[in-house]
Amino acid sequence: MSDNESVTSITVETSPTILLAEDDPVTRMLMTRFLRKAGYEVDAVANGSEALDKMTKRYYSMLVTDWEMPEMDGIALCKAVRNMQLDGYVYALLLTARDSKEHIIAGLEAGADDYLVKPVHEAELIARLNAGRRILDLEHSLRVANERNRILSITDALTGAYNRRYLMEQLPREVERCRRYAYPLSVLMCDIDHFKEINDERGHSAGDDVLQQFAARAQKSIRSNSDWVARYGGEEFLIVLPQTAYQGGLFVAEKIRSLVSSTPFSTRNGDPVVTASFGVASTGPNGPDLTLKVESMIRTADECLYRSKQEGRNRTNGHEIAVSLALMANG
Repeated sequence: MSDNESVTSITVETSPTILLAEDDPVTRMLMTRFLRKAGYEVDAVANGSEALDKMTKRYYSMLVTDWEMPEMDGIALCKAVRNMQLDGYVYALLLTARDSKEHIIAGLEAGADDYLVKPVHEAELIARLNAGRRILDLEHSLRVANERNRILSITDALTGAYNRRYLMEQLPREVERCRRYAYPLSVLMCDIDHFKEINDERGHSAGDDVLQQFAARAQKSIRSNSDWVARYGGEEFLIVLPQTAYQGGLFVAEKIRSLVSSTPFSTRNGDPVVTASFGVASTGPNGPDLTLKVESMIRTADECLYRSKQEGRNRTNGHEIAVSLALMANG
């Protein structure tokens, strides 16, 4: 990821995969063959129970199931699938020799999206699956749009880091989780040194470039699966490091500080050398005290940052919050 890339991203869904449940081995083999010939990836099983077991291990966006099967029939399978928490919608096509209105209604009410009366005509089956695929594409587009809107609501538009709203919602959860499992927690308060001078001398567009690249460099220095960066305000950022004790917090702060100062920033008006100051607040090795509040951690990190500024900038100060300090801060 380059310095100008956003911190957040949206994953792209792969092509639909069909789970075929058919108890007759010859029919199962023939259907698998022509579905694959039509371009679909297919996993085939002999009954509803096997299909349900497959569903618990992998997401299939399309289900083609016979009605009459041993152990679990197609109706019970459709009902079970609709009650599962899955990664996306499952388009279910029910194959049946029953063509009365009552049976068709029962199949649709059980959760099937469509039905096809046996014997199956290949061209009709493919046409119905292609129609189902269009529905899945629309559903996927809606999910992507909703996820994009969710990300926008918790993301700083300029830097791609999380915004203050997300910080104040998520940090209490991190504190509680670390408290529950007795994990240490560190937060880093970061401030870009002399940022006003960058804006005054090079313009706000150059300042925006520096903010974006600072967030990207910070993101490169932390664990992508657990740590996260939030823009606290202006040129200040807060970095949250779950399961990280005091010495680990100092190490990460120094790592980011070194990465920031070691290479000039590329802006639309020159390439300034940028430095940053850091304040680290950490719980003890066994996690947050019961009385420790989020505000206390942020305040302690901010006080350590202020000390770094007072001592000449481009440095790190930190504090491990003891139980007694937590009691005083929240008493």
